[in-house]
Amino acid sequence: MRSVGLTRLAFLTFGIALAACYTLQPARATDARLGTQVAFDVNDAGRVALGGSMGPEIAQVEGRLIGADNAEYDVAVSTVRFLDGGQQVWRGDRVRIKAEFVKSAYQRRFSSGRTVALGASLVGGVAAYVVGRSLIGSGSDGPRTPGDTGSALRPLRRP
Repeated sequence: MRSVGLTRLAFLTFGIALAACYTLQPARATDARLGTQVAFDVNDAGRVALGGSMGPEIAQVEGRLIGADNAEYDVAVSTVRFLDGGQQVWRGDRVRIKAEFVKSAYQRRFSSGRTVALGASLVGGVAAYVVGRSLIGSGSDGPRTPGDTGSALRPLRRP
């Protein structure tokens, strides 16, 4: 049973590590390849046009690019972020976003800086666990004799 828990923990750690190694970086919308994860910052005209179907005050639409031409992008939406900082998770619903509604475009790319930081924190965490659990020996060969604990002391006799 214990190995099942460790296996689940390993998969969870791997999933977090994989997600942390990527970040959305500015890109031209025309450079994005089909199937890649993209995000579009929506301008005021886009907020008005998309507000009825996606909700008011849209700031950014993120998802997988499933089609594109010069006039519009087809996106399987995974997340919608709002101007007030909130966000809403979607399940890949297809939305067409006209190019004129896009203020900025981002593409998910590998982040070497985040990967190094994550690797260093994982190594540090393992090292702290090993040291904290005393999994590394103290270097002495024989058994340690405990010092005097004070419980064997007798009270002084007064004359």
